[in-house]
Amino acid sequence: MKYEPVVTESVAKQIAEQIRRAITNGTLKADDKLPTESELARQFNVSRPTIREALKRLAAKSLIRSRRGPAGGTFVRAPSTEDMSQDLISSVALMVSLSVFDLTEIAETRHELERVCIRLAVKRRTEAELSRMATEIKLQKDESLTDEEFCASDVRFHRALVDATHNPVMQFQMFTVIEALQPVENMVIFRFREREKTIEQHEKIWRALRAQDLEKAEKAIDEQMVYLRKSFSQAQEWRRKRDSAETVA
Repeated sequence: MKYEPVVTESVAKQIAEQIRRAITNGTLKADDKLPTESELARQFNVSRPTIREALKRLAAKSLIRSRRGPAGGTFVRAPSTEDMSQDLISSVALMVSLSVFDLTEIAETRHELERVCIRLAVKRRTEAELSRMATEIKLQKDESLTDEEFCASDVRFHRALVDATHNPVMQFQMFTVIEALQPVENMVIFRFREREKTIEQHEKIWRALRAQDLEKAEKAIDEQMVYLRKSFSQAQEWRRKRDSAETVA
């Protein structure tokens, strides 16, 4: 590796960024061993504690791992899809909380992406995914479920639908939609959504996938997404009236 001289700001942060760039551009590859702390300190002309801090930053992003023993050291770690997805979820959740994304935009995006998923899932679904979806439908019919438990089951149902695409890139993209955006949607609209209606829609999706009927599958996913948009509108109107009443009071 060829390192650039570091300047002001946080030296540890700059060192971590240089090593991160070497990983992302392919100069350093998965399982490559990094120089020792002493060697890195000498190359960067900084103290070992500074190097240690830089390595902690990289470890926090799951870019490196340490191994003890005679063959130990610090190695480049290829982040898993789960690792990267969790970072995306945190970022997306923050953007939603700061109102960077609005519910209408979320609903529109989810609708279009789930239409792509349903087309792939019709062709590629396995009995395993159908079984997972059927299990969630059965669970959702339990009237003793709390709102939180019902929403969690809803998330798992759509996760099974996405997994049925058997497309890792699509699964990665949809991870944030299903694991970050969908729970936010559910929190907003749960009081305006009828469980029976949601279950009915899930059953239509499941039956269409089982029969590998693309037309019915697309119709079923469209029906659910349109219903969700309607629920969003009701939720937003309710919030508007509530906020207006609080302002008057």
